[in-house]
Amino acid sequence: MSDTYERLVALLAEGFGLEAGEIDPELTFSELEMDSLALVELGLAAQQEFGVPLADEDIQSGDSISQAAKTIEAKMASLS
Repeated sequence: MSDTYERLVALLAEGFGLEAGEIDPELTFSELEMDSLALVELGLAAQQEFGVPLADEDIQSGDSISQAAKTIEAKMASLS
């Protein structure tokens, strides 16, 4: 997995009480039982971690962890 994915998993583990070993790349945020408030908080934490602007619609409950990492990577690439 990519560095972005690994850092995103670390954010989930540190900030949301999830076990890093239990997070699968294809799990969706809804399967992790993250509500809309948790997704907003994750978006804010990801913005700080990765230094990219994220809109609320960039990370959705139906997105997998790997999809979110790819979205963040695309945002970082567009800033380069």
